Amino acid sequence: MKREIKFRAWDKENKKMAQVSRINFGPGGIRYLVDDSVLLEYTGLHDKNGREIYEGDVVKNEYGKVMEVQYDPRSAAFGVGDYYFGTIGSGKTLEVIGNIFENPELLEAQHE
Repeated sequence: MKREIKFRAWDKENKKMAQVSRINFGPGGIRYLVDDSVLLEYTGLHDKNGREIYEGDVVKNEYGKVMEVQYDPRSAAFGVGDYYFGTIGSGKTLEVIGNIFENPELLEAQHE
């Protein structure tokens, strides 16, 4: 199975999400991107509405629980809460409702 690798980035200065069309790994190229932006990787999965799921997205499961999509380097997998995407139906039960940069209040409300 071919895995689609793509990114989007949160522009810290302009406070906007942008699709990344190319990455320059030349001298200073990636450093500029990382210093001024937060690079977010596509998980390769879609939510129940067909929306692409990216690292940093805020999702809601079928029980109404709101969680952040994170990458776990220890297991080299994306997941939400205590579940990795391989164990939660590959995103079919999740709905993307925002992201941690544009909608931080979604997670704050969950912790109150």
